[in-house]
Amino acid sequence: MKKLLSLSILTLSAIAFVPSVEAKTGSATTTATLAANSIAAPQINIQLGRNNRRINRRAVRTYTRNVRRGRVIYRETYRVVYRPNGTTRTQLVSRVRVGRY
Repeated sequence: MKKLLSLSILTLSAIAFVPSVEAKTGSATTTATLAANSIAAPQINIQLGRNNRRINRRAVRTYTRNVRRGRVIYRETYRVVYRPNGTTRTQLVSRVRVGRY
């Protein structure tokens, strides 16, 4: 009984794994073909449309100032972005306590 059970399990496992082995070998040849085609293809990038060079046309400056709030003095560092259309964006980078007044 044990021999019959083990033989049937072995046969079922062989039937289950044979198609997967064939699929792997088929995909290996497909992968090799794709690799050969990609090596032979020229590596040229053609971009149609206008260039987006306007995005980087902005000036960025960093300012530092000392500010007194109550009895404490802080050094604040700001980053100011000047955009081409005349608007500005101000961002506080850091605030460090320098000392007491």
